[in-house]
Amino acid sequence: MDPVVALDHVNKRFGDFVAVHEAHFTIGRGEFFSMLGPSGCGKTTTLRMIAGFEQPDGGRILLEGQDVSRTPPYRRNVNTVFQHYALFPHMSVRDNVAFGPRSKKVPEPEVQKRVTELLEVIRLAHLGGRKPGQLSGGQQQRVALARALVNYPSALLLDEPLGALDLKLRQAMQIELKRIQREVNITFIYVTHDQEEALTMSDRIAVMNEGRVEQIGTPQEIYHAPTTVFVAGFIGVANLLSAKIVGVMGERAVAEVAGQRVETLAPAWTAGAGAEATLMVRPERLRLAEAGPGVRARLETAVFQGPVIRAILRAADGAEVVAHVGAEAQHVALTPGQEYVLSWEAEAARLLQPSKAPHILDRSDRPTIEMAGQR
Repeated sequence: MDPVVALDHVNKRFGDFVAVHEAHFTIGRGEFFSMLGPSGCGKTTTLRMIAGFEQPDGGRILLEGQDVSRTPPYRRNVNTVFQHYALFPHMSVRDNVAFGPRSKKVPEPEVQKRVTELLEVIRLAHLGGRKPGQLSGGQQQRVALARALVNYPSALLLDEPLGALDLKLRQAMQIELKRIQREVNITFIYVTHDQEEALTMSDRIAVMNEGRVEQIGTPQEIYHAPTTVFVAGFIGVANLLSAKIVGVMGERAVAEVAGQRVETLAPAWTAGAGAEATLMVRPERLRLAEAGPGVRARLETAVFQGPVIRAILRAADGAEVVAHVGAEAQHVALTPGQEYVLSWEAEAARLLQPSKAPHILDRSDRPTIEMAGQR
């Protein structure tokens, strides 16, 4: 990956409060990279440090291989799009987009060429003569994007730009943003607390919590293979069940959950028999049956939600379990108060270390632990 932005052990404090702690990752050329997390997790502070609006207290920020940690914002080849687009109301769409290159004294023929190309990309070429007040919210957002892209920045920084739009328009703009990013092939660094936005648009996601980067990966990795309890619980819906590891054999592990032994993938962290863990399994990966091997749980309620039935059950240890029962399994009669058996494929479950910051080891470094009765 050709890195455009690199954070080298970056730290940021506000008084005694640590906003960002040891941020250390790179963002590639042409990548759509999202920073995702709850309010106060440090994602906007990290974006502001990349933009130059804040300076790190430790570490370095590199742009195109150059240390820009102390470089002012106007000398960095990045542009930022905020939730409030701040378009010039007295200017036409074309003049709004042309403002940046004109300020840089770019020759007018080149300005017009760039503006025409970007208006085609954002599909507003036919509205170039209108004022911002004559546009919808989604159209104004696209004009703000074009204005930020017209100077060909190394990276475009987006701080929750869809937050002011209604739900349907926001969902439509997610697809538009991804299309525009692919067409211009410029690195987008996107800040959001919305999981759907991050999963829909991103090539990679950095999930942040309390100033720390908990995990970086593709949307598929983040969703299906979280490495911490926080990531598992923050992304989508996850069943997080107390477990005790019985043993590990190669790629498989056996754990005890609610008094029943179940098979999962071996944990990425070093663990021996008797170790406490949290088992994560997504509701759509659970199977419900009236009998057979698995975790026994009593059905409390079943709610019809169109393509699935959302079943809420209570396991023997008191843990709540949510299962999404699809059409292929609706032959099972869901009766509140009745006991059912929950099962899943071993690949569908993850054993996570209960602590906030698990020590991750390569599989080749993890000792194999023999299961009882096996040699």
